Amino acid sequence: MLEKERKKRYGILMCGEDSEYLLKRHGGCYGFFTKMLAEEGETWELYKVVNGEFPQDDDVCLYDGFIITGSCHDAHANDPWILKLLTLIHTLNSFNKKILGICFGHQIIGRALGGKVVRSTAGWDIDVTTINLLQSSYSNKPLNLPSKLSLFQCHRDEVRDLPDEAQIIGWSEKTGIEIFRYGDNMLGIQGHPEFTIDILFHFIDRLTHRNLIQEAFALNAKVKAALRKPDSEAWKTLCLTFLKE
Repeated sequence: MLEKERKKRYGILMCGEDSEYLLKRHGGCYGFFTKMLAEEGETWELYKVVNGEFPQDDDVCLYDGFIITGSCHDAHANDPWILKLLTLIHTLNSFNKKILGICFGHQIIGRALGGKVVRSTAGWDIDVTTINLLQSSYSNKPLNLPSKLSLFQCHRDEVRDLPDEAQIIGWSEKTGIEIFRYGDNMLGIQGHPEFTIDILFHFIDRLTHRNLIQEAFALNAKVKAALRKPDSEAWKTLCLTFLKE
């Protein structure tokens, strides 16, 4: 009798905080990503690394891949949990584990690789942004990317520099490194393929409440974002292709 196929196992490394609204309406950070990426028969586990919850060192080799989420924290900061996350990224890379970084996750992977993360001179990018794309592949399988895709954005930091081994495969008018890959096991996306317009609006409200953006700026960002739709299905396909093929 053939041995039963092992269930695929993925970890979500949560770098931000869920609000009560996001938990009730969308299932929080875990709900965002499992709705987009989880498939039948898989195991998905959440680690609130922002609170010091990390997978055990002996367990990381048992996972097929990890997602590093967005955050209101700075990827260029030196909080103890951020330094520990940098160490974990190096460990995962040594096991050749798939790592998908989103927004803060994109930035912290860039930093772990020796790149530079800084405040953007263009200021906040909160919008549905057009990303220019180059063709790329994973394990010699073409991703067949279109030349442009639209994506939700909500960030003020950016990856400014990357090592030569990293391949930049997406950029926008405001941000020079929107998407990069490193080998076949790391992919960073500055925007938010997991967002809906409701989630974006909620984060805009949170930033306004924390006085990180002004009310007039927030209202203008909402108006502009509501006029365009992101290419959500295409981003889902891109993330699934990277994580699971």
